[in-house]
Amino acid sequence: MADAIQTADLEWKIIDSIEIPLSKQFGDTYFSKDNGLQETRHVFLNGNDLPERLAQLQDFEYFSVGETGFGTGLNILALWQLWQQVRPDNHSRLHAVSVEKFPLSKADLIRALNAWPELQPLAQQLIEQYPLPIAGCHRLNFPDERFALDLWLGDAHDVFPAMERTQQINAWFLDGFAPACNPDMWEENVLSNIVYLSGIGTTFSSFSVAGVLKRGLKQHGISITRPRGFAHKREMLKGIWLPPETDSQPADEANAQKKTQLNAQPVFKQRRIAIVGAGIAGLSCAWAFAQRGHQITLYDQSAPLAGGSGNPLALLNPKLCPIAQSADHLMTLTWQYALRHYAKFTAFRPIQVRQLALKKAEELLDLAAQYPLGILQAETAQESSFASPYPSLNLKLAGAVYPHQLRDQILRHPLIQFRQAEITQIQPACSLQAAAPIALFQADQRLGDYDHAIVCAARHSAQFFTQYPALKPIRGQVSWVSNTAQPLPQDTAYSYGGYCMQLDAEHLILGASFYPNRSDDAVLLEDHVHNYELIHSVFPAYAQSLPAPDTWQGRASVRAQTQDYFPVLGKMQNDQEIYTFAGLGSKGFLYAPLCSEVIAAQVLGEACPIPSVLLKKLSAQRFQKKIKAKKPYFKSEL
Repeated sequence: MADAIQTADLEWKIIDSIEIPLSKQFGDTYFSKDNGLQETRHVFLNGNDLPERLAQLQDFEYFSVGETGFGTGLNILALWQLWQQVRPDNHSRLHAVSVEKFPLSKADLIRALNAWPELQPLAQQLIEQYPLPIAGCHRLNFPDERFALDLWLGDAHDVFPAMERTQQINAWFLDGFAPACNPDMWEENVLSNIVYLSGIGTTFSSFSVAGVLKRGLKQHGISITRPRGFAHKREMLKGIWLPPETDSQPADEANAQKKTQLNAQPVFKQRRIAIVGAGIAGLSCAWAFAQRGHQITLYDQSAPLAGGSGNPLALLNPKLCPIAQSADHLMTLTWQYALRHYAKFTAFRPIQVRQLALKKAEELLDLAAQYPLGILQAETAQESSFASPYPSLNLKLAGAVYPHQLRDQILRHPLIQFRQAEITQIQPACSLQAAAPIALFQADQRLGDYDHAIVCAARHSAQFFTQYPALKPIRGQVSWVSNTAQPLPQDTAYSYGGYCMQLDAEHLILGASFYPNRSDDAVLLEDHVHNYELIHSVFPAYAQSLPAPDTWQGRASVRAQTQDYFPVLGKMQNDQEIYTFAGLGSKGFLYAPLCSEVIAAQVLGEACPIPSVLLKKLSAQRFQKKIKAKKPYFKSEL
């Protein structure tokens, strides 16, 4: 997934008063001129028996649908509409996973979906979260609908092999332009990876009955039928992966099926989950699971946000990568998801960040030309509205979060319970005659039994594991000071090694000091001086207007950082339901929302929203294998 994403190049035709988009890249229309919505229902919804299958989902059951071409989103919206009509009144969830090489621009998407008035309520929700045309996985969550969409932008040849198989896809929409127009979509490499992501019971449907598709599926053991197609089309394709009928099945076919059965089917029930540590990692994990209907007990030895996550304001300030690396670049992926995630909370404040180019200016400013319009803007020192000797890159889509408001909203969730307790031990409960596999203790007191435990205790996480990667303590102090005489724009932050922005109408917040291998957290004048010197080095005239540092207020805390700058995420031991999420450094508010979705995927057996290569870089077990690695991880890879 190395190329920058190009949006679809369209022309429009009016047929029977319906405006139909046609792809110039492939010379084919996006939906049938006879009635695209009815064709979707006939071929993809009924072709996969979805009305019956979705209506019969058990409580907490998870059902996933894969699609080979997102296009206008018509198939996904029709699926969503069907889900609204037939979904049982329980905690079952529907998840769609779709791939698109040439996504429509948002303006073209709106225009195309105007053809379907009955889908408009759903279309508006999709449009509101429709992602930027940047390669990679974009997770769109609709928790009130018990529905989610992972839209992977990139070439199917690259995307499908990059997907992590955490649970099989239950049904496939083999869509896309006709094989004669887009033969690459139907090649063996794509089909083999689709089958790898599938399993016994997976169904397939397509408007196409081309030989390349039938042969490709049959050679993987998929049983094919050709029922009547939609309208004037004589046939369509319908397939299902059946279990082997006899022991005389060819050995290679049997082995191929066994290889794809990587995970046992999950147990469908409400999970009891303990989370140790109530910083941004723990709070985000609690929210992710509670939104899925599971019961969360959140433990902390003092109080939520007592540690490094408790500053009065958190800035979402990613260092974006060259666009060719965006599909598996941690900061770029988490930045996009974090903006969608926090926008649903009153604690979020949309802003822009002017990132000053203190070194390698040409390399930084060059990013503006690589990303889609409206995201980045390069400015010379002379063009800046805030006097500085340095040019800057203006990230127009950024934000700030008020952590304590966010905490309060998360803890109001009825499925999240906070308990103050110093957890001293987490152990498998099978030897303790418990119904759940994990037990938590405070000294000799057994606090409860849980299906899963997630340790989000920063530097203190290591005490719960026999092996744990070293996490370096980093002391940091933020300062805030009255600046009513010269307040900064409320919608702008400035980044320069430190950062500054308005905390509120009367105060400037700035920081932060950075002292590795220090774990003291007293507020110090020397750190206020450090923060003053930082801002003075880039905005000397403005800094001189501020009161003396000995009048400033502040907060100091200690963050935990891994050796390779990637968080620690997942299981330390495969045979225990104990997970960890720690080592976020100074990017906790940026990383936590998407990484919490990854943890949920691992615990519950759901689709993973990041590629396998990045998941391996985050794995909690990676340091155990690092001696064998061909290439070390470097900070620049973030």
